Amino acid sequence: MTSEQQQVAADQPRTVGLLAEFATQDELIRGARSMRTNGYAELDAFTPFPIHELDDALGVRPTKLPWLVLVAGLVGGIGAIAFQWWTNAVDYPMLISGKPLFSLPANIPVTFEVIILAAAFTAFFGMLAFNGLPKLSNSLLRVGRFSTVTTDGFFLSVDAKDSSFDEKVTGEALRLAGAKHVEPLTEEPNPSAMPRAILMGAAVLGSLALLPPVIIASARSTTSDKPRVHNFFDMDFQPKFKSQTSSRLFADGRAMRPRVSGTVPRGSLQQNASYEFGFAPGKASSGEGDGSETATPQWVKEVPMTVSTELMERGRERFDIHCAVCHGKAGYGNGLASLRALELEQGTWVPPTSLHSQHVIDQPVGQLFNSITNGVRKMPAYGHQISVEDRWAIVLYMRALQRSQQASLADVPTDLRATLREMN
Repeated sequence: MTSEQQQVAADQPRTVGLLAEFATQDELIRGARSMRTNGYAELDAFTPFPIHELDDALGVRPTKLPWLVLVAGLVGGIGAIAFQWWTNAVDYPMLISGKPLFSLPANIPVTFEVIILAAAFTAFFGMLAFNGLPKLSNSLLRVGRFSTVTTDGFFLSVDAKDSSFDEKVTGEALRLAGAKHVEPLTEEPNPSAMPRAILMGAAVLGSLALLPPVIIASARSTTSDKPRVHNFFDMDFQPKFKSQTSSRLFADGRAMRPRVSGTVPRGSLQQNASYEFGFAPGKASSGEGDGSETATPQWVKEVPMTVSTELMERGRERFDIHCAVCHGKAGYGNGLASLRALELEQGTWVPPTSLHSQHVIDQPVGQLFNSITNGVRKMPAYGHQISVEDRWAIVLYMRALQRSQQASLADVPTDLRATLREMN
C-alpha cells in the first residue's frame, strides 16, 4: 500500500459496528435469534416500545447491579454500627443517667440512613458504569434512518468488538436474517485539538469554583468583629426584642416588661375578691385590746365554688401534676423531688411542709389559696401557671386529703361501718 493509500485509509472514519433495520417486531426477534445462532454475542436492539421476547433473543443475562446494591447496603450498615459503637463506647464514652454506652435500638436510625445512602449511590453510579454512561457522542445518532426508532422503526446493531465481526460477512448475515437495510456505524471524528475558547472557559470556571472553598477556609481560621453573612434570614433576625436585652423605649432600659399590676386576662375578670384572692375586704380588730381597728383581710373559710365530684377529681389531677412532686401524693412532704434533694445532702434544701401539720389544717381555705397563688417561703408562686378554678379545686382536694388522714368513725357512712376492721 502506497503512502497516499495509507493516508486515505487513515482519513476514513473507522467502522465501529453495523446497524440493521427490520420491518416488524417479529422479524426483529427472528433476526436477533438468527444472529445469536451464527455466533454473534455483541448485539443490541432498539424499538419504539418494550418487547419482552427481545431479552431472551439477544441472550441478555441478568444484571449484577442488585448484588452490588446488596453488598453496598450491608457494608454501609455494618460500617455505621461500627462507627457509632467506636465513637460512643470507645473514643468518647459518656455515661448519661446510667444508660448503656452503646445500644442497638438507639443507633438504628443512623444505620438505616447510611444503608439507604450507600445502596442509592451504588445503584445510581453502578447503572452509569454498566451502561458506559455518560457518552459524549453516539454513532447511532448520525444515522438518518435511526430517527424512526421512536415511532415505528426496529433496529439491531452488531458491535465491531464481537469476535465474529467482519463487515462484509456480518452484513450478509444480517440480510439473510431478514434485515431490509444494513448500514455501517462509523467512529465519531474527533478534532485534532480542543478549541481555545473551550479551554479558556474551563480554566475560568475552575478558578471560580476554587473561590468558595478558599473563602470558607479563611473564615474558619480567622476571627472577625462583624456578624455572619446570612443569605436567608429566616427567623434569625426578627423585628422584636429578645430576652435580657436593653431598650431605650422604656425608662428602666429593659426590653422585658413585668406584668402590669392589677391586670387580669381579657374575659377573666370576676370582681369577686373571695373567688380571685381568697379573702373579702373588711374591718377586723388588731387584737391588741386597745379598741383600734385596721383594714386587714379576712380569709374565706369555704370554697367559693359549687363543690362536686368533678371539681374534686379535677383538684386531684392538678395536685398530682403541680404539688405531688414536692409534697408527695399523700401530702406528707415526701415527693420525689424532696427525696432526691435529701439524698444529695447539699444542705440548701428546705423540706416541704406536711399538709397534715396542725398549723396547715387550721388555716382557712382562703389562706391556702393565697399560698398557692403567691407562694410562701421557699415555695414559688403558681398563680401564673394554674387558673383560679384549678387553684380552688386543689384546695378542695387538699382538704379531702387532710380529712382522710384525720378521719373518725363518725366520718364513715353508716352502711359502710360494718365493713371496717378494728386496727391495733
